[in-house]
Amino acid sequence: MRVDLFDFDLPEERIALRPASPRDSARLLVVEGEGFGDRTVSDLPALLRAGDALVFNDTKVIPARLNGLRQRGENQARIEATLHMRMSPDSWKAFIKPAKRVAVGDRISFGHEGRICLLGTLVATVAEKGDGGEVLLNFDFSGPVLDEAIATVGHMPLPPYIAGKREEDERDNADYQTIYAREEGAVAAPTAGLHFTPDLLSALDSAGIERHFVTLHVGAGTFLPVKAEDTEQHRMHSEWGVVTPETAAALNAVQARGGRIVSVGTTSLRLLESAARETGRLQGWSGATDIFITPGYRFRTADILMTNFHLPRSTLFMLVSAFSGMERMKNAYAHAINNGYRFYSYGDSSLLFRDDNA
Repeated sequence: MRVDLFDFDLPEERIALRPASPRDSARLLVVEGEGFGDRTVSDLPALLRAGDALVFNDTKVIPARLNGLRQRGENQARIEATLHMRMSPDSWKAFIKPAKRVAVGDRISFGHEGRICLLGTLVATVAEKGDGGEVLLNFDFSGPVLDEAIATVGHMPLPPYIAGKREEDERDNADYQTIYAREEGAVAAPTAGLHFTPDLLSALDSAGIERHFVTLHVGAGTFLPVKAEDTEQHRMHSEWGVVTPETAAALNAVQARGGRIVSVGTTSLRLLESAARETGRLQGWSGATDIFITPGYRFRTADILMTNFHLPRSTLFMLVSAFSGMERMKNAYAHAINNGYRFYSYGDSSLLFRDDNA
């Protein structure tokens, strides 16, 4: 499909730079059938049914943005690296800026404005260089020691449309993390989950709505623009995830008794679809997934998708168009823009009901 079919105009003032407070006071656009409903996230228990099951992504964001210096003889260059996928105990794939200043074999020293971490200088060697600024970094540290060093010198990897407008601060350490995050490894938050509060989870429990967790370590590739003119030419970056056999069995049981699976976020949905058989039955699964969902895809798992508002021409806007229909989503986004909804990671949310005729 032509990528320009997924374009739309978004006024800059619609981009949220801070989340709603409290989190569940964010607005929620309900897209079911041909109509739209303007609600708030705190209304979610009333919009679902007893026996439905929410599926959350419990990945935890790490401080994956590293500032460093590339040393090549007497020449130095400032380098920014955003880690996006761990490859081994001592190596990560990363996106480097500016990529033209880095070559295979270069050594890069990372730290806060030249201050070394408490464990010594955090140094990596550029082992491979790929397209689009992607490199493989081999660090001098390994395992938990590397994790501690990254936590010491790294910054919260705010999305570029936020980081380009303001500096990261202490509030982001809490704001850009779900309250149920526990499995470290993401370099971008599963943002639909940012809206949940302890009170909202309690209300969902009281309404008889189940809660299940999967893990997909969201990579920085989620923010990369689709530069191809046709979706067939776009390459998705892999992300590592796991659905346990116990979670798969529990969700199969929900469907068997007529309950609905409600995916909290596109990351949870992509992982569920990766773990599903052709029959729609889920199975335990772990590994790297590069699933790319565009209109015409036949969904096998979730009945409902809760998700924030996405960038034009992005793979995520393509996914929601596949889930609920392209024209319907264009109309929904136009409604959201005209009615003051806030967009992207810190913005408002939507509740989409699957349209199998999309």
